[in-house]
Amino acid sequence: MIRFNKFYTQFNIISALLVLISLGLLIFKGLNFGIDFKGGTLIELRSSDKKINVSSLRDNLNQMDLGDVSVKRFGNDQDYLIKFENKNNVKNIVEEIKSNLDKSFGNNFDFRRVENVGPKVSAELLKSGIIAISVSLALMLIYIWIRFEWQFSLGAIVALFHDVIITLGLFSLLSLEINLSIIAAVLTIVGYSMNDTVVIFDRVRENLRKYSDIKIFELTNISINETLSRTLITSITTLLALFAIFFFGGEILKGFSFAMIFGVIFGTYSSIYIANTILVRLNVSQKTILKEEEKI
Repeated sequence: MIRFNKFYTQFNIISALLVLISLGLLIFKGLNFGIDFKGGTLIELRSSDKKINVSSLRDNLNQMDLGDVSVKRFGNDQDYLIKFENKNNVKNIVEEIKSNLDKSFGNNFDFRRVENVGPKVSAELLKSGIIAISVSLALMLIYIWIRFEWQFSLGAIVALFHDVIITLGLFSLLSLEINLSIIAAVLTIVGYSMNDTVVIFDRVRENLRKYSDIKIFELTNISINETLSRTLITSITTLLALFAIFFFGGEILKGFSFAMIFGVIFGTYSSIYIANTILVRLNVSQKTILKEEEKI
């Protein structure tokens, strides 16, 4: 039997530090919102001239007074992703950019994708994204509160907030783009983490009734080990699919798959070392379960 409970305190300290660091990053550095939430224009283009690089493209675009401009490689060395603010709201700005690039570098560019998002639409999308995450967390809270005793509910919710905050903190640290697919990833992480926690909690509650003489510290360890094969099979098979998407799904899906990979790992970790630790700290026992059932 693996002694997971031996490391409860150490991992709790690490998690607390990670949450504090993540909150600090979110407050002082913020998130790198993509075009979905910030508004502007996105262009994906491919160059047939290997001499063209990011610096030369950025210098050329900066001369056009487009506002905030971001240029980076996208996939291979010939592909570029350009994002700009279009602060003057020029209607035919893409045609002007194409004309300007052709004059400066010759007819060496293939415009593969163009996306435009207005400031009003982007603000609505950001608001909808925040509401979606908030509602999902609230519904999870209601579900777990009905399904289990309040001590279990508290453990599950703390684990959920732990996963979401640290995932967003990582995106802030690495300045990774936050777009609609990342919101979808966060919502999926919430569901995955909750599912994993509920499986372990079900076994904990079952064992509380079965072994009234065993303290919760040892009981959580027994329950984690009894559900470990299921947890590992689910996590590993999910990660295999996500790694395939990350390496072979193209640049557009990399942010989504990266968030999911990180979320699955931390979701599994928090189910063991965060949710169960709350039960230990609150000293849940068979009497706790019986008292709650008597109230019902």
